[in-house]
Parts: sequence; structure tokens; C-alpha cells
Amino acid sequence: MTNSNQSTPNRILTTLSLTALIFTASTGALPRAAHAQDPSGEAQATYADIKKTLGLVPSFFRAFPEEAIAPAWDEFKGVQLNPQSAIPPKYKELIGLAVSAQIPCRYCVYFHTKAAGLGGATERETKEAVVMAAIVRQWSTVLNGMQTDETKFRAELANVLAYVKKPHGAPPAITVSDAGSAYRDIEATLGSVPGFMKQFPEAGIAGAWREFKTIQLNPQSAVPGKYKELIGLAVASQIPCRYCIVFHTETAKLNGATDAEIREAVAMASLTRHWSTFLNGTMADEATFKRETDQVIANVRKKLSVAAR
Repeated sequence: MTNSNQSTPNRILTTLSLTALIFTASTGALPRAAHAQDPSGEAQATYADIKKTLGLVPSFFRAFPEEAIAPAWDEFKGVQLNPQSAIPPKYKELIGLAVSAQIPCRYCVYFHTKAAGLGGATERETKEAVVMAAIVRQWSTVLNGMQTDETKFRAELANVLAYVKKPHGAPPAITVSDAGSAYRDIEATLGSVPGFMKQFPEAGIAGAWREFKTIQLNPQSAVPGKYKELIGLAVASQIPCRYCIVFHTETAKLNGATDAEIREAVAMASLTRHWSTFLNGTMADEATFKRETDQVIANVRKKLSVAAR
């Protein structure tokens, strides 16, 4: 972990990320030994660390059971706010946004949109993250609703991966306008037409394939392929969808994702679901949540401004 003594203005300025800044502004590990037998004391130490990190203690943290806030904060800080982790902060927030969008959780959508934006995400990148979540939910619905045979699905995926790993010339330019042209373009792109795509209604497969291809398979998109697949994995993990988990794990690896990045994407999905569950389950006041989120963002911006002088 990085603490305030190790931080430099240059590090803060170059990171330009909510998660990196608020983590490096913190003091690091909480003083466990002094409060090991005193949950209330440990909670107070945690609130102090949250305030030092975020500039305030958001109401939903105060509402969390006092005896559990220290480990919950440590988890949040160690994964989501850690600029030293495998996935860059901006993409962790886009993962959080994608997961939030399809829960759906209005609180988390608001938070992760703001956090991703402060971390440097563009409007185009936030839209792509949300569309990736939509695509994963769509095909998860088809795969599960059609009770697709998992063994067959895995075999077809293995064939697709083997095909795309081999060098091929530029695929023929095919204008996709109906089912027939869609199947030809799918085969030219993937080497075969997966069974679950054949199960999709012919009247809609052209549009469904074009959306899939122009967002998920587009190497020129705003979000790099590796992070699109990690977004897909995060969404799939908390649906949960076994088909999509297998698919996005393999395609993330195909795009260069490491085991650490894969684990972190899943962890980000779990954290987003965790806090979404608490916020919605306690019916946290949305206006208060948004106001406090805006204040956290303002606090971070102020720190950036001071550091830049």
C-alpha cells in the first residue's frame, strides 16, 4: 500500500484518479492492535481514516454495523481505492459502473459514473461500459433461457478461440442485412456460427450480431478489448452466468488479461453488489447519497488543485 509519506505531487497529478488520490491521501493500515478488543474504538479509528481519505464519512458508512465497518472499509480501500492494484483505477470504476447499470442500482451508477469521470473516463467510455453490460445480460438471457448445453457451448467456444488465434487475412466485407448475411459474417469472423446464435430469432440476429461486433469485437472502440472483456466477466460473475463467465474469462486472457486482473475484476463486481445491497436494503436517502458523493468528488478536486500549485 502507498501512504501519504510516500506520495508526491507529481504522482497525484499524473494519476488524476479519484481512487488513486483518495488512497494515497490515506494513512494506510488501521491500528488494529490498540482496538482488537474494543469494536467501538476500532470503529472510531475507521471513521477517522475514512474522513481523512474522503474528506467526510458518508452516511451509508455510518449506517453500517459498527462492529463490521473496519473490515468492510479495509476491503473497499484495499481493492477499489488501491492505485497499486492490477487494474488501473479508471477501469475499475467502469467495471463498477457496468455492474451497477444492470443490477440496477441508482446509487452505484451515480457514484461510479462520477468516480470514473474524475479518473479520466470520457462520456464515450462510460457509454461503452454500460453497453457491454447490456450485451452480456442479453446473451446470458438467451443462453440460460434456451437451456444451452454447457458442454457443447464450451466445445464451440474452444473452436472459436482456436480459429481467432490463427493468423487470417482480412475477412471479406459483408453487408449484414438479414439472417443469411449475418450467419456468413459470423462465420467469417469467428470461424463458425455458435449454436446459441442460431437459436436467436432470425428476424433479430442481424441487429444483434451487428451490435455485438461493433461494440464488443471492435478493436477501435474507446475501451480497450481487455477491459471490455473484464467488464463482461465482472457482469457475468454476479448475474451469475456460467456460460458468460467461461466466455469472458477466456476472451479476457486472449486480450492479455492476467490472473490478477481477472481476480480483481470479479472482486470489483462483488464489492459493487455488496454496497448496492446495503444501500438498497436500508433504503438510503438518494438525495443525501448524491450530495455526499458530490462532496467527496469536490474534496478530491480540491486536493488536486492544491497539489498542482
